[in-house]
Amino acid sequence: MRIASWNVNSIRARAERVTAWLERNDVDVLLVQETKTKDETFPYLPFQAAGYEVAHHGLNQWNGVAICSRVGLTDVAHSFPGQPGWGEGDAMEARAIGATCAGLRLWSVYVPNGRTLEDPHYTYKLRWLDALREAAAGWAESGAPVGLLGDWNVAPRDEDVWDIAVFEGSTHVSAAERAAFDAFADAGYREVTREHLPQVYTYWDYQRLRFPKNEGMRIDFAWATAALADRVRAVAVDREERKGKGASDHVPVVLDVE
Repeated sequence: MRIASWNVNSIRARAERVTAWLERNDVDVLLVQETKTKDETFPYLPFQAAGYEVAHHGLNQWNGVAICSRVGLTDVAHSFPGQPGWGEGDAMEARAIGATCAGLRLWSVYVPNGRTLEDPHYTYKLRWLDALREAAAGWAESGAPVGLLGDWNVAPRDEDVWDIAVFEGSTHVSAAERAAFDAFADAGYREVTREHLPQVYTYWDYQRLRFPKNEGMRIDFAWATAALADRVRAVAVDREERKGKGASDHVPVVLDVE
């Protein structure tokens, strides 16, 4: 079984590219982040034509998450217990969607960016991660195969950015964010991408020729309970998908699961 996670940075702009990639790579389940569209404007037809069911959660032109599966898609959840909201009225954002696919409980997560260390969005990001960890700890207690995949907007180690000096005093590398990310290990999860790929980037900004210079970041990860992590046989990052016209600034992260 092949599971992939990909921040596509607008699904409507890249639907054909994404479905072509799915078919070329024989992917069973794709967890998508940053679809940037409402449910009613998601491009369902290309995915259905390729044999995928789609569960999408999008409220406006921001955020948005989806799960596309050709091996079953049941028990869809559009938020996790305790998920905090943002802004006026503490409104819930479309940042998490879960579903059961071929017996695996999979979550596509798009963690808040944080913006700056002084911004209220940074506090929201830490609250969001803490709430997800608490919910995830409960799921892990059952012993079920659970995976939390997506764009975590955290670079947990210095080598996960091209130059740590550039990020001094910035989000993504702060001690509090890294601690919130690492806490998932204490909640019963293993981060399986680093187990198979010790050093790799998954994101390159569009600005300042970051991709040609390979000035990237590793911010896309997969936390898994032992029941799933023990079945992961290989992990790959498709760097080629950052190339060419119309590419997302992230690349797919692919797990081969026994």
